[in-house]
Amino acid sequence: SSSESISVPMIPLGLKETKELDLLVPLKDFINEHYGEEGVLFEKEIKEFMELRQAMRTPSRNEAGLELLMEYYNQLYFLDSRFFPPTKTLGVFFHWYDSLTGVPSHQRALAFEKGSVLFNLGALHTQIGARQDRASLPGLNQAIDAFQKAAGAFNYLKENFSNAPSLDMSAASLTMLVRLMVAQVQECVFEKMTLLCAQNDFLARLQLAQEAARVEEVYSLVHQTMSQPHVKDYVPFSWTTMVHVKSEHFKALSHYFAAMALCDCPAPSDAELLEQEKAFLQFHVTMPDGPSLRVLLQDPEERRKLGKAHLKKAIMKHEEAMRIHGLCKILRKMDILQEVLSFAHKRSLSKYSEIDHEEDFFETGEAPDIHPKTHQKPEIKSPNFSQVKVTDLFHRLGPLSVFSAKNKWYPARRVHLMRGENGFGFTLRGDSPVLIAGVIPGGCAAVAGLKEGDYIISVNGKDCKWSKHAEVVQLLKSTGKDGVDIGVITLQGSECPKAVDRKAAVMSSGSGVLKSNKENSRKSLMNSKSASTLLVWSKKSKRSKKSTYSGVPFTAVGDNEAMY
Repeated sequence: SSSESISVPMIPLGLKETKELDLLVPLKDFINEHYGEEGVLFEKEIKEFMELRQAMRTPSRNEAGLELLMEYYNQLYFLDSRFFPPTKTLGVFFHWYDSLTGVPSHQRALAFEKGSVLFNLGALHTQIGARQDRASLPGLNQAIDAFQKAAGAFNYLKENFSNAPSLDMSAASLTMLVRLMVAQVQECVFEKMTLLCAQNDFLARLQLAQEAARVEEVYSLVHQTMSQPHVKDYVPFSWTTMVHVKSEHFKALSHYFAAMALCDCPAPSDAELLEQEKAFLQFHVTMPDGPSLRVLLQDPEERRKLGKAHLKKAIMKHEEAMRIHGLCKILRKMDILQEVLSFAHKRSLSKYSEIDHEEDFFETGEAPDIHPKTHQKPEIKSPNFSQVKVTDLFHRLGPLSVFSAKNKWYPARRVHLMRGENGFGFTLRGDSPVLIAGVIPGGCAAVAGLKEGDYIISVNGKDCKWSKHAEVVQLLKSTGKDGVDIGVITLQGSECPKAVDRKAAVMSSGSGVLKSNKENSRKSLMNSKSASTLLVWSKKSKRSKKSTYSGVPFTAVGDNEAMY
Protein backbone atom coordinates (compact mmCIF):
# COMPACT_ATOMS: atom_id res chain seq x y z
CA SER A 1 0.00 0.00 0.00
CA SER A 2 1.20 3.50 -0.74
CA SER A 3 0.34 4.63 2.81
CA GLU A 4 2.55 1.90 4.29
CA SER A 5 5.64 3.68 2.95
CA ILE A 6 4.62 7.18 4.09
CA SER A 7 6.89 8.27 6.95
CA VAL A 8 5.35 9.82 10.02
CA PRO A 9 6.75 13.37 10.44
CA MET A 10 9.57 13.87 12.94
CA ILE A 11 10.07 16.87 15.23
CA PRO A 12 12.99 19.14 14.22
CA LEU A 13 14.19 22.09 16.31
CA GLY A 14 14.62 25.66 15.16
CA LEU A 15 18.05 27.25 15.61
CA LYS A 16 18.66 29.83 18.32
CA GLU A 17 19.14 33.25 16.75
CA THR A 18 21.70 35.80 17.88
CA LYS A 19 22.45 39.47 17.40
CA GLU A 20 25.49 40.73 15.53
CA LEU A 21 28.53 41.31 17.70
CA ASP A 22 31.26 43.91 17.22
CA LEU A 23 34.45 42.78 18.95
CA LEU A 24 36.88 45.08 17.15
CA VAL A 25 37.31 47.70 19.88
CA PRO A 26 37.16 45.42 22.98
CA LEU A 27 39.72 42.96 21.58
CA LYS A 28 42.08 45.69 20.34
CA ASP A 29 41.90 47.36 23.76
CA PHE A 30 42.62 44.06 25.51
CA ILE A 31 45.62 43.38 23.25
CA ASN A 32 46.99 46.86 24.04
CA GLU A 33 46.41 46.58 27.75
CA HIS A 34 47.12 42.91 28.53
CA TYR A 35 49.61 41.84 25.86
CA GLY A 36 51.39 45.17 25.48
CA GLU A 37 51.09 44.88 21.68
CA GLU A 38 49.55 47.27 19.14
CA GLY A 39 45.89 46.23 18.88
CA VAL A 40 45.69 47.80 15.41
CA LEU A 41 48.12 45.15 14.12
CA PHE A 42 45.54 42.43 14.93
CA GLU A 43 42.56 43.95 13.10
CA LYS A 44 42.78 41.33 10.34
CA GLU A 45 42.48 38.45 12.85
CA ILE A 46 39.64 40.13 14.77
CA LYS A 47 37.69 40.74 11.54
CA GLU A 48 38.27 37.13 10.46
CA PHE A 49 36.83 35.94 13.79
CA MET A 50 33.80 38.25 13.40
CA GLU A 51 33.20 37.00 9.84
CA LEU A 52 33.25 33.41 11.12
CA ARG A 53 30.68 34.35 13.77
CA GLN A 54 28.51 36.05 11.18
CA ALA A 55 28.58 32.95 8.92
CA MET A 56 27.79 30.69 11.89
CA ARG A 57 24.46 32.51 12.44
CA THR A 58 22.96 30.93 9.29
CA PRO A 59 24.57 27.53 8.70
CA SER A 60 23.44 25.40 5.74
CA ARG A 61 21.48 22.26 6.64
CA ASN A 62 24.20 19.79 5.71
CA GLU A 63 27.66 18.57 6.69
CA ALA A 64 29.21 21.95 5.75
CA GLY A 65 26.84 23.75 8.17
CA LEU A 66 27.75 21.33 10.98
CA GLU A 67 31.47 21.87 10.30
CA LEU A 68 31.01 25.64 10.37
CA LEU A 69 29.39 25.49 13.84
CA MET A 70 32.10 23.11 15.04
CA GLU A 71 34.85 25.40 13.68
CA TYR A 72 33.39 28.43 15.48
CA TYR A 73 32.94 26.43 18.70
CA ASN A 74 36.61 25.36 18.55
CA GLN A 75 37.73 28.96 17.91
CA LEU A 76 35.83 30.01 21.07
CA TYR A 77 38.21 27.81 23.05
CA PHE A 78 41.13 29.96 21.86
CA LEU A 79 39.18 33.21 22.29
CA ASP A 80 38.42 32.19 25.87
CA SER A 81 42.07 31.42 26.64
CA ARG A 82 43.33 34.63 25.01
CA PHE A 83 40.79 37.27 26.05
CA PHE A 84 38.73 36.12 29.03
CA PRO A 85 40.71 36.34 32.30
CA PRO A 86 39.14 34.50 35.25
CA THR A 87 38.56 37.66 37.29
CA LYS A 88 37.04 40.12 34.81
CA THR A 89 34.88 40.20 31.69
CA LEU A 90 35.42 41.88 28.36
CA GLY A 91 32.31 43.98 28.90
CA VAL A 92 30.70 42.46 25.80
CA PHE A 93 27.20 40.98 25.98
CA PHE A 94 26.28 37.85 24.04
CA HIS A 95 22.62 38.05 22.98
CA TRP A 96 20.72 34.87 22.05
CA TYR A 97 17.01 34.12 21.57
CA ASP A 98 15.22 31.06 22.94
CA SER A 99 14.77 28.37 20.29
CA LEU A 100 11.11 27.67 21.16
CA THR A 101 9.75 30.97 22.50
CA GLY A 102 12.02 33.59 20.93
CA VAL A 103 12.52 35.21 24.35
CA PRO A 104 15.86 37.10 24.39
CA SER A 105 18.63 36.47 26.95
CA HIS A 106 22.07 37.99 27.31
CA GLN A 107 25.19 37.34 29.34
CA ARG A 108 28.78 38.50 29.49
CA ALA A 109 30.04 34.95 30.10
CA LEU A 110 31.56 33.33 27.02
CA ALA A 111 30.11 30.05 28.27
CA PHE A 112 26.67 31.31 27.17
CA GLU A 113 28.00 31.77 23.64
CA LYS A 114 29.61 28.30 23.70
CA GLY A 115 26.44 26.68 25.04
CA SER A 116 24.23 28.38 22.45
CA VAL A 117 26.47 27.23 19.58
CA LEU A 118 26.40 23.69 20.99
CA PHE A 119 22.59 23.88 21.16
CA ASN A 120 22.49 24.93 17.49
CA LEU A 121 24.75 22.01 16.60
CA GLY A 122 22.14 19.68 18.12
CA ALA A 123 19.25 21.58 16.48
CA LEU A 124 20.93 21.39 13.06
CA HIS A 125 21.31 17.61 13.45
CA THR A 126 17.55 17.38 14.17
CA GLN A 127 16.77 19.31 10.97
CA ILE A 128 19.08 17.08 8.92
CA GLY A 129 17.48 13.97 10.48
CA ALA A 130 13.93 15.18 9.80
CA ARG A 131 14.75 15.88 6.11
CA GLN A 132 15.92 12.35 5.24
CA ASP A 133 13.90 10.09 2.94
CA ARG A 134 13.02 7.36 5.42
CA ALA A 135 11.40 5.12 2.81
CA SER A 136 14.90 3.86 1.92
CA LEU A 137 17.55 2.13 4.00
CA PRO A 138 20.33 4.74 3.38
CA GLY A 139 17.90 7.54 4.33
CA LEU A 140 16.92 5.73 7.53
CA ASN A 141 20.53 5.14 8.52
CA GLN A 142 21.31 8.84 7.97
CA ALA A 143 18.27 9.86 10.04
CA ILE A 144 19.35 7.50 12.86
CA ASP A 145 22.87 8.95 12.80
CA ALA A 146 21.58 12.56 12.82
CA PHE A 147 19.15 12.04 15.73
CA GLN A 148 21.81 10.17 17.74
CA LYS A 149 24.23 13.06 17.25
CA ALA A 150 21.52 15.56 18.21
CA ALA A 151 20.92 13.59 21.44
CA GLY A 152 24.70 13.65 22.04
CA ALA A 153 24.95 17.44 21.60
CA PHE A 154 22.02 18.13 23.98
CA ASN A 155 23.35 15.63 26.50
CA TYR A 156 26.86 17.17 26.39
CA LEU A 157 25.32 20.60 26.91
CA LYS A 158 23.31 19.35 29.90
CA GLU A 159 26.35 17.72 31.53
CA ASN A 160 28.81 20.58 30.99
CA PHE A 161 26.82 23.79 31.41
CA SER A 162 24.75 25.08 34.30
CA ASN A 163 22.62 28.11 35.15
CA ALA A 164 21.64 28.87 31.56
CA PRO A 165 19.64 32.09 31.32
CA SER A 166 17.26 30.71 28.67
CA LEU A 167 14.71 27.94 29.17
CA ASP A 168 15.71 25.90 26.11
CA MET A 169 19.08 25.23 27.77
CA SER A 170 17.73 24.37 31.24
CA ALA A 171 18.44 20.86 32.54
CA ALA A 172 14.73 19.93 32.37
CA SER A 173 14.41 21.03 28.71
CA LEU A 174 17.64 19.31 27.67
CA THR A 175 16.59 16.07 29.38
CA MET A 176 13.33 16.24 27.41
CA LEU A 177 15.19 16.92 24.13
CA VAL A 178 17.62 14.02 24.66
CA ARG A 179 14.66 11.67 25.30
CA LEU A 180 12.78 13.00 22.28
CA MET A 181 15.80 12.36 20.03
CA VAL A 182 16.24 8.84 21.43
CA ALA A 183 12.55 8.15 20.71
CA GLN A 184 12.94 9.42 17.14
CA VAL A 185 15.94 7.10 16.69
CA GLN A 186 13.86 4.20 18.03
CA GLU A 187 11.08 5.03 15.57
CA CYS A 188 13.59 4.96 12.69
CA VAL A 189 14.86 1.56 13.93
CA PHE A 190 11.26 0.25 13.76
CA GLU A 191 10.91 1.62 10.21
CA LYS A 192 14.20 -0.06 9.31
CA MET A 193 12.87 -3.39 10.62
CA THR A 194 9.70 -3.07 8.51
CA LEU A 195 11.91 -2.67 5.42
CA LEU A 196 14.15 -5.62 6.30
CA CYS A 197 11.67 -8.14 7.76
CA ALA A 198 10.29 -11.00 5.72
CA GLN A 199 6.55 -10.35 5.35
CA ASN A 200 5.07 -13.72 6.28
CA ASP A 201 7.62 -14.94 8.78
CA PHE A 202 6.19 -15.63 12.26
CA LEU A 203 9.35 -14.65 14.19
CA ALA A 204 9.83 -11.50 12.07
CA ARG A 205 6.25 -10.40 12.89
CA LEU A 206 6.85 -10.97 16.60
CA GLN A 207 10.05 -8.95 16.34
CA LEU A 208 8.18 -6.06 14.65
CA ALA A 209 5.53 -6.14 17.38
CA GLN A 210 8.23 -5.91 20.06
CA GLU A 211 10.03 -3.10 18.21
CA ALA A 212 6.72 -1.17 18.02
CA ALA A 213 6.17 -1.76 21.75
CA ARG A 214 9.64 -0.34 22.41
CA VAL A 215 8.84 2.79 20.35
CA GLU A 216 5.62 3.19 22.34
CA GLU A 217 7.58 2.86 25.60
CA VAL A 218 10.13 5.58 24.74
CA TYR A 219 7.46 7.98 23.42
CA SER A 220 5.46 7.46 26.64
CA LEU A 221 8.56 8.48 28.60
CA VAL A 222 8.95 11.62 26.43
CA HIS A 223 5.26 12.42 26.98
CA GLN A 224 5.70 12.11 30.76
CA THR A 225 8.79 14.36 30.60
CA MET A 226 6.90 16.96 28.54
CA SER A 227 4.04 16.92 31.05
CA GLN A 228 6.24 17.90 34.01
CA PRO A 229 5.59 21.32 35.61
CA HIS A 230 8.72 23.17 34.38
CA VAL A 231 8.41 21.83 30.86
CA LYS A 232 4.66 21.64 30.27
CA ASP A 233 3.97 25.36 29.81
CA TYR A 234 7.05 25.78 27.68
CA VAL A 235 6.90 22.96 25.12
CA PRO A 236 4.60 23.62 22.13
CA PHE A 237 1.23 21.87 22.51
CA SER A 238 1.68 20.37 19.03
CA TRP A 239 4.86 18.58 20.20
CA THR A 240 3.23 17.14 23.31
CA THR A 241 0.23 16.02 21.24
CA MET A 242 2.40 14.51 18.49
CA VAL A 243 4.39 12.51 21.05
CA HIS A 244 1.18 11.32 22.73
CA VAL A 245 -0.34 10.34 19.34
CA LYS A 246 2.81 8.39 18.46
CA SER A 247 2.83 6.47 21.74
CA GLU A 248 -0.79 5.35 21.13
CA HIS A 249 -0.13 4.68 17.42
CA PHE A 250 2.85 2.40 18.11
CA LYS A 251 0.99 0.61 20.90
CA ALA A 252 -1.70 -0.15 18.31
CA LEU A 253 0.91 -1.35 15.82
CA SER A 254 2.48 -3.69 18.39
CA HIS A 255 -0.92 -5.41 18.83
CA TYR A 256 -1.55 -5.41 15.06
CA PHE A 257 1.73 -7.20 14.27
CA ALA A 258 1.10 -9.68 17.10
CA ALA A 259 -2.26 -10.50 15.47
CA MET A 260 -0.64 -10.81 12.04
CA ALA A 261 1.93 -13.26 13.41
CA LEU A 262 -0.85 -15.41 14.89
CA CYS A 263 -3.41 -15.20 12.07
CA ASP A 264 -1.40 -14.89 8.84
CA CYS A 265 1.47 -17.26 9.49
CA PRO A 266 0.96 -21.02 9.23
CA ALA A 267 1.15 -23.22 12.33
CA PRO A 268 4.73 -24.34 13.00
CA SER A 269 6.18 -27.64 11.86
CA ASP A 270 7.69 -29.85 14.57
CA ALA A 271 11.15 -28.49 13.67
CA GLU A 272 10.01 -24.86 14.07
CA LEU A 273 7.91 -25.41 17.19
CA LEU A 274 10.71 -25.22 19.76
CA GLU A 275 12.10 -21.93 18.38
CA GLN A 276 8.64 -20.35 18.14
CA GLU A 277 7.75 -21.50 21.64
CA LYS A 278 10.95 -19.94 22.99
CA ALA A 279 10.25 -16.61 21.24
CA PHE A 280 6.59 -16.56 22.33
CA LEU A 281 7.54 -17.28 25.93
CA GLN A 282 9.20 -13.83 26.17
CA PHE A 283 6.72 -12.07 23.90
CA HIS A 284 3.91 -10.99 26.26
CA VAL A 285 4.28 -8.95 29.45
CA THR A 286 1.96 -11.50 31.13
CA MET A 287 1.06 -14.90 29.72
CA PRO A 288 -2.28 -15.00 27.84
CA ASP A 289 -5.18 -16.94 29.40
CA GLY A 290 -6.12 -20.26 27.87
CA PRO A 291 -4.25 -23.35 26.77
CA SER A 292 -0.51 -24.04 27.01
CA LEU A 293 1.86 -22.33 24.57
CA ARG A 294 2.42 -25.50 22.58
CA VAL A 295 -1.32 -26.04 22.08
CA LEU A 296 -1.86 -22.35 21.31
CA LEU A 297 0.83 -22.29 18.62
CA GLN A 298 -0.36 -25.51 16.94
CA ASP A 299 -4.12 -24.91 17.08
CA PRO A 300 -5.30 -22.47 14.35
CA GLU A 301 -8.53 -21.73 16.23
CA GLU A 302 -6.64 -20.76 19.44
CA ARG A 303 -4.31 -18.59 17.37
CA ARG A 304 -7.30 -16.87 15.78
CA LYS A 305 -8.88 -16.19 19.19
CA LEU A 306 -5.75 -14.54 20.60
CA GLY A 307 -5.14 -12.70 17.30
CA LYS A 308 -8.67 -11.31 17.47
CA ALA A 309 -8.05 -10.08 21.05
CA HIS A 310 -4.88 -8.32 19.87
CA LEU A 311 -6.74 -6.69 16.96
CA LYS A 312 -9.49 -5.50 19.26
CA LYS A 313 -6.87 -3.75 21.40
CA ALA A 314 -5.12 -2.38 18.29
CA ILE A 315 -8.38 -0.83 17.03
CA MET A 316 -9.02 0.81 20.43
CA LYS A 317 -5.53 2.29 20.42
CA HIS A 318 -5.82 3.50 16.79
CA GLU A 319 -9.06 5.27 17.71
CA GLU A 320 -7.41 6.85 20.77
CA ALA A 321 -4.49 8.08 18.60
CA MET A 322 -6.96 9.64 16.14
CA ARG A 323 -8.96 11.24 18.95
CA ILE A 324 -5.84 12.88 20.51
CA HIS A 325 -4.68 13.97 17.04
CA GLY A 326 -8.02 15.73 16.52
CA LEU A 327 -7.52 17.86 19.65
CA CYS A 328 -4.62 19.81 18.16
CA LYS A 329 -5.32 22.39 15.47
CA ILE A 330 -1.76 22.34 14.12
CA LEU A 331 -1.69 18.55 13.81
CA ARG A 332 -5.12 18.51 12.13
CA LYS A 333 -3.54 20.46 9.29
CA MET A 334 -0.84 17.80 8.92
CA ASP A 335 -2.34 15.61 6.21
CA ILE A 336 0.46 13.03 6.25
CA LEU A 337 -0.04 12.17 9.92
CA GLN A 338 -3.82 11.99 9.42
CA GLU A 339 -3.33 9.64 6.48
CA VAL A 340 -0.94 7.31 8.33
CA LEU A 341 -3.28 7.05 11.35
CA SER A 342 -6.40 6.37 9.32
CA PHE A 343 -4.59 3.86 7.04
CA ALA A 344 -3.37 1.87 10.08
CA HIS A 345 -6.84 2.00 11.62
CA LYS A 346 -8.57 0.75 8.45
CA ARG A 347 -5.99 -1.99 8.02
CA SER A 348 -6.67 -3.33 11.53
CA LEU A 349 -10.46 -3.06 11.03
CA SER A 350 -10.38 -5.02 7.77
CA LYS A 351 -8.20 -7.72 9.32
CA TYR A 352 -10.63 -7.93 12.25
CA SER A 353 -13.65 -8.36 10.01
CA GLU A 354 -11.73 -10.97 7.97
CA ILE A 355 -11.06 -13.22 11.01
CA ASP A 356 -14.33 -12.48 12.83
CA HIS A 357 -16.76 -15.39 12.43
CA GLU A 358 -20.49 -14.87 12.80
CA GLU A 359 -20.73 -18.02 14.92
CA ASP A 360 -18.15 -16.69 17.43
CA PHE A 361 -19.92 -16.98 20.77
CA PHE A 362 -16.82 -16.56 22.93
CA GLU A 363 -16.19 -13.24 24.57
CA THR A 364 -13.04 -11.77 23.00
CA GLY A 365 -10.55 -11.77 25.86
CA GLU A 366 -8.19 -9.03 26.93
CA ALA A 367 -4.91 -9.41 25.06
CA PRO A 368 -1.83 -8.90 27.25
CA ASP A 369 0.59 -6.16 26.27
CA ILE A 370 3.69 -6.96 24.27
CA HIS A 371 7.09 -7.00 25.92
CA PRO A 372 9.17 -4.12 24.44
CA LYS A 373 12.43 -5.22 22.86
CA THR A 374 14.77 -3.67 20.29
CA HIS A 375 17.50 -5.14 18.13
CA GLN A 376 19.32 -1.80 17.82
CA LYS A 377 19.70 0.29 20.95
CA PRO A 378 20.02 4.02 20.27
CA GLU A 379 23.45 5.49 21.00
CA ILE A 380 23.92 8.99 22.39
CA LYS A 381 26.81 10.22 20.23
CA SER A 382 28.74 13.05 21.87
CA PRO A 383 30.15 15.73 19.58
CA ASN A 384 33.62 14.92 18.27
CA PHE A 385 35.27 18.34 18.44
CA SER A 386 38.61 17.10 17.11
CA GLN A 387 37.10 16.22 13.72
CA VAL A 388 37.26 19.90 12.70
CA LYS A 389 40.83 21.11 13.08
CA VAL A 390 41.31 24.84 13.66
CA THR A 391 44.40 26.96 14.21
CA ASP A 392 44.34 29.73 16.77
CA LEU A 393 43.52 32.94 14.88
CA PHE A 394 45.52 34.91 17.45
CA HIS A 395 48.56 32.66 17.12
CA ARG A 396 50.84 35.72 16.70
CA LEU A 397 50.29 36.72 20.33
CA GLY A 398 52.55 33.80 21.29
CA PRO A 399 52.23 30.30 22.79
CA LEU A 400 49.14 29.96 24.98
CA SER A 401 51.13 28.24 27.73
CA VAL A 402 52.47 31.71 28.59
CA PHE A 403 50.57 34.32 26.57
CA SER A 404 47.06 33.77 27.82
CA ALA A 405 44.41 35.87 29.56
CA LYS A 406 44.94 34.18 32.92
CA ASN A 407 48.71 34.87 33.06
CA LYS A 408 50.15 38.28 33.90
CA TRP A 409 53.71 39.35 33.26
CA TYR A 410 55.84 42.40 33.94
CA PRO A 411 56.51 44.73 30.98
CA ALA A 412 58.99 43.28 28.49
CA ARG A 413 62.64 44.19 29.18
CA ARG A 414 65.43 44.57 26.66
CA VAL A 415 68.76 43.36 27.94
CA HIS A 416 72.10 43.87 26.18
CA LEU A 417 74.27 40.84 26.80
CA MET A 418 78.02 40.40 26.13
CA ARG A 419 79.57 36.98 25.84
CA GLY A 420 82.19 36.24 28.55
CA GLU A 421 84.98 33.66 28.58
CA ASN A 422 82.56 31.08 29.98
CA GLY A 423 79.70 31.94 27.64
CA PHE A 424 76.65 33.98 28.62
CA GLY A 425 76.31 32.46 32.08
CA PHE A 426 72.80 30.98 31.98
CA THR A 427 71.02 27.69 31.37
CA LEU A 428 68.10 27.48 28.95
CA ARG A 429 65.23 25.04 28.89
CA GLY A 430 62.17 24.23 26.80
CA ASP A 431 60.67 25.51 23.55
CA SER A 432 58.20 28.17 22.50
CA PRO A 433 59.11 30.28 24.43
CA VAL A 434 62.55 29.29 25.70
CA LEU A 435 62.96 29.70 29.47
CA ILE A 436 66.04 30.92 31.35
CA ALA A 437 66.22 28.09 33.89
CA GLY A 438 69.27 29.24 35.83
CA VAL A 439 71.62 32.25 36.05
CA ILE A 440 75.21 31.86 37.29
CA PRO A 441 75.91 34.41 40.06
CA GLY A 442 78.42 37.00 38.85
CA GLY A 443 78.17 35.78 35.23
CA CYS A 444 77.41 37.97 32.20
CA ALA A 445 73.68 37.21 32.30
CA ALA A 446 73.40 38.08 36.01
CA VAL A 447 75.29 41.33 35.50
CA ALA A 448 73.06 42.28 32.57
CA GLY A 449 69.98 41.76 34.78
CA LEU A 450 68.57 38.47 33.50
CA LYS A 451 66.75 36.36 36.08
CA GLU A 452 65.70 32.76 36.45
CA GLY A 453 62.18 32.29 35.15
CA ASP A 454 62.55 34.89 32.39
CA TYR A 455 61.19 33.93 28.99
CA ILE A 456 63.13 34.94 25.88
CA ILE A 457 60.71 36.63 23.47
CA SER A 458 63.21 38.19 21.03
CA VAL A 459 66.88 38.03 20.02
CA ASN A 460 68.29 41.05 18.16
CA GLY A 461 64.78 42.21 17.28
CA LYS A 462 63.70 38.80 15.88
CA ASP A 463 60.47 37.52 17.51
CA CYS A 464 61.27 34.26 19.35
CA LYS A 465 57.98 33.54 21.12
CA TRP A 466 57.37 30.47 18.95
CA SER A 467 61.07 29.56 18.44
CA LYS A 468 62.41 26.14 19.30
CA HIS A 469 65.29 25.71 21.75
CA ALA A 470 67.87 25.04 18.99
CA GLU A 471 66.78 28.12 17.00
CA VAL A 472 67.29 30.45 19.98
CA VAL A 473 70.67 28.87 20.76
CA GLN A 474 71.71 29.35 17.12
CA LEU A 475 70.73 33.04 17.23
CA LEU A 476 72.71 33.54 20.46
CA LYS A 477 75.77 31.72 19.15
CA SER A 478 75.89 33.79 15.96
CA THR A 479 76.40 37.06 17.88
CA GLY A 480 79.63 38.96 17.38
CA LYS A 481 81.81 41.12 19.67
CA ASP A 482 79.08 43.74 20.02
CA GLY A 483 76.96 41.33 22.04
CA VAL A 484 73.27 40.62 21.67
CA ASP A 485 69.96 42.34 22.52
CA ILE A 486 67.58 39.95 24.24
CA GLY A 487 63.90 40.74 24.92
CA VAL A 488 62.53 38.94 27.99
CA ILE A 489 59.39 38.86 30.10
CA THR A 490 58.83 37.58 33.64
CA LEU A 491 55.52 36.04 34.66
CA GLN A 492 54.05 37.68 37.74
CA GLY A 493 54.08 35.19 40.60
CA SER A 494 56.97 33.17 39.19
CA GLU A 495 59.75 35.00 41.09
CA CYS A 496 61.75 32.67 43.30
CA PRO A 497 61.75 32.80 47.10
CA LYS A 498 65.27 33.74 48.26
CA ALA A 499 65.53 31.31 51.16
CA VAL A 500 65.08 28.23 49.02
CA ASP A 501 67.74 26.61 46.89
CA ARG A 502 67.68 28.50 43.59
CA LYS A 503 67.43 25.50 41.29
CA ALA A 504 64.70 23.74 43.24
CA ALA A 505 62.76 26.96 43.44
CA VAL A 506 62.85 27.46 39.69
CA MET A 507 61.64 23.92 39.17
CA SER A 508 58.81 24.23 41.66
CA SER A 509 57.77 27.70 40.65
CA GLY A 510 57.95 26.61 37.05
CA SER A 511 55.87 23.53 37.17
CA GLY A 512 53.75 24.76 40.05
CA VAL A 513 52.75 28.29 39.20
CA LEU A 514 50.96 27.63 35.97
CA LYS A 515 49.18 24.67 37.44
CA SER A 516 48.01 26.56 40.50
CA ASN A 517 47.02 29.44 38.25
CA LYS A 518 44.79 26.97 36.48
CA GLU A 519 43.26 25.89 39.77
CA ASN A 520 42.95 29.47 41.04
CA SER A 521 41.36 30.59 37.83
CA ARG A 522 38.78 27.87 38.20
CA LYS A 523 38.21 28.65 41.89
CA SER A 524 37.89 32.37 41.38
CA LEU A 525 35.50 31.72 38.52
CA MET A 526 33.40 29.52 40.78
CA ASN A 527 33.50 32.02 43.64
CA SER A 528 32.46 34.90 41.44
CA LYS A 529 29.55 32.93 40.04
CA SER A 530 26.14 34.11 41.09
CA ALA A 531 23.65 31.38 40.49
CA SER A 532 21.25 33.27 38.32
CA THR A 533 23.56 35.34 36.18
CA LEU A 534 26.64 33.35 35.27
CA LEU A 535 26.69 30.32 33.07
CA VAL A 536 29.58 28.15 34.15
CA TRP A 537 31.51 25.93 31.79
CA SER A 538 32.11 23.28 34.40
CA LYS A 539 34.40 20.88 32.61
CA LYS A 540 37.51 21.90 30.69
CA SER A 541 37.12 20.96 27.06
CA LYS A 542 38.89 17.75 26.19
CA ARG A 543 40.27 19.42 23.10
CA SER A 544 42.75 21.42 25.09
CA LYS A 545 45.07 18.42 25.06
CA LYS A 546 45.06 18.26 21.29
CA SER A 547 45.32 21.96 20.53
CA THR A 548 47.98 23.39 18.29
CA TYR A 549 49.95 25.05 21.07
CA SER A 550 52.61 23.27 23.11
CA GLY A 551 51.95 22.53 26.76
CA VAL A 552 53.52 24.11 29.83
CA PRO A 553 57.24 24.39 29.02
CA PHE A 554 58.33 22.96 32.36
CA THR A 555 57.70 19.38 31.43
CA ALA A 556 60.99 18.53 29.80
CA VAL A 557 63.45 19.29 32.57
CA GLY A 558 66.95 17.88 32.56
CA ASP A 559 67.30 16.45 29.07
CA ASN A 560 66.39 19.71 27.41
CA GLU A 561 68.39 21.94 29.74
CA ALA A 562 71.77 23.22 28.63
CA MET A 563 74.37 25.68 29.79
CA TYR A 564 75.37 28.61 27.53
